[in-house]
Amino acid sequence: MYSVAELVTDLDKLGVRPGETLLVQASLRAIGPVVDGAPGVVRALREALGAEGTLVVYTATPENSRTSSYYRAATAGLTPAELRRHHARMPAWDAAATPASPTMGRLAEEVRLLPGALRSRHPQTSFTAIGPRAEQLTARHPWRSHLGEESPAGRLYRDGARCLMIGVPVWCCTPLHLLEYWQPDRQPQQYRCVVRTPGGARRWRSFTGVRLQDEHFPAMGEVLAAGLGETLESGPLGDAHCYLMPIREAVDLADKWFRGRQS
Repeated sequence: MYSVAELVTDLDKLGVRPGETLLVQASLRAIGPVVDGAPGVVRALREALGAEGTLVVYTATPENSRTSSYYRAATAGLTPAELRRHHARMPAWDAAATPASPTMGRLAEEVRLLPGALRSRHPQTSFTAIGPRAEQLTARHPWRSHLGEESPAGRLYRDGARCLMIGVPVWCCTPLHLLEYWQPDRQPQQYRCVVRTPGGARRWRSFTGVRLQDEHFPAMGEVLAAGLGETLESGPLGDAHCYLMPIREAVDLADKWFRGRQS
């Protein structure tokens, strides 16, 4: 069983720097057994970042959508009556109370629950952060900008933050979706979600945003692995193989590749 101190040593060897802003996307199972489980991993990350560092996680709720793959899978084959009942049972999103989707991994929910953690107010693609830059990163998140320039993903890009992927492929870095907002032929899409109003009522809301895609992500991972050179660091955290990647350089490289493929 790995101790918190051993994980901190691994993070230091990986290149995690005290004081930096770090987006972490993780499979905790890949790390292996850790003293105190998920909270122990969070403590190790915060210790490695130090008091001046900011830890960021993706606390999305893609099930709260009538267009996501998660929604389509859950509603496939339902009759009209069954679909109405499904919609009536969908939890209304509340930034303070709604858990991160289980598909985001346990680490995201552990960070969301930390005293002092701040969450952006997007009912489908929220981020949570803790540390000196948490408020600046999460304060504004327009619904039309799921993962665009005005979202925490855009701020992570502009701030020179890095992404640590623990036991997951390099292409899992969520801010890579930024490139879809930069394409001249980007497609709009109508989104719909259910939210909890300040008065406690349940309301369905519709809004328009960019149509997000992920079909190109695995191929993009190969481009990043080949093109980032020494700026893409890798190594173990416990039993997990990890990648540590600068977000700005990764998005710029992926965007260049994507435009070339489109042309």
